[in-house]
Amino acid sequence: MAELLCSFNKDALTIKPPKKASFVLRLMLSAFAMACGIYICSICLKQMNLQNKNKFLFFDDFEQPCYDTVVDRSQIPYLHYPIPKTFNRAECAGNPVRLFAIVSMQRSGSGWFETLLNSHINVSSNGEIFGPKSRRDNASLIIKTLDKVYNLDWFTSSSKNECSAAIGFKWMLNQGLMQHPKEIVEYFNDRGVNVIFLLRRNLLRRLVSMLANVYDKDAKLLNGVHVSHVHSDEEASLLSKYKPKLNITSLKSDLRGMESTALKALDYFNNTRHIIIYYEDLIKDPTQKLIEVEDFLKLPQMNLTSQQVKIHKGALSEHIDNFEEVNKTLSGTAYEKFLQVDY
Repeated sequence: MAELLCSFNKDALTIKPPKKASFVLRLMLSAFAMACGIYICSICLKQMNLQNKNKFLFFDDFEQPCYDTVVDRSQIPYLHYPIPKTFNRAECAGNPVRLFAIVSMQRSGSGWFETLLNSHINVSSNGEIFGPKSRRDNASLIIKTLDKVYNLDWFTSSSKNECSAAIGFKWMLNQGLMQHPKEIVEYFNDRGVNVIFLLRRNLLRRLVSMLANVYDKDAKLLNGVHVSHVHSDEEASLLSKYKPKLNITSLKSDLRGMESTALKALDYFNNTRHIIIYYEDLIKDPTQKLIEVEDFLKLPQMNLTSQQVKIHKGALSEHIDNFEEVNKTLSGTAYEKFLQVDY
């Protein structure tokens, strides 16, 4: 009897779970484990993708130049980041470049002015690139040449292309500029080209300089070589000995024509971003005028220098063979002021 009671008590105390409930529990645990595994794998995959993406971004950023973001928004249209075909700007690729053109007339001081600009460590001005007629036969050729210059693929002795902050050239009014003003103005405005007008008020002095320069092309007064610019007072004195004889009959008409051409150019390019510098003002106060140009091009100020020396100095009576006739012809006219000593 006691054994039966013990057996009963053992069976009563031992609780055996149903087999069906145990199976369901194991199934639930397996499903939970699978869900956790899938979740953990998805997190790992996302992290791996993010790392790869960041790695690619890192290399893209490494290859791209670092551009200056602290810029006056109004200046953005005038900032360029050229990608030359002929060389790699390397670490200078992130340096913005401003485009400019010195618009002038022969014997107006443009050669001297350009040497002053080129003495700036950040400026490359490439001379009279439109001197050869083949580069300015039509508007398409002009645009093609401009693209090459402003893309830093034009090389001269003045080129500092890699790290230039301003790139440009000289353009005389009789070198295709006045023949295609519409296309050129449109190009300048589209590309954000800064125009520097360098003009001469005293057109009579310009005429004397032109005639003397034409004479020297044949005479070659300086050691049998023709030069348009000199670098010493002795050379200037030698060239200035020639006194041209002016044509009295056409004098007023010649002066009027030069005046009209300059005014027409100013009118054509009035809607461009431009500055007007007069040769006479540059002679009198070069430091102040050059600061104005540096500010216009947003360049750091530097002491700009040139080795060129002025040829015709002093009163015009010393440089014109028939000065008395010229004086009589211009007296009482709007051009009488040109006879005075202005520098």
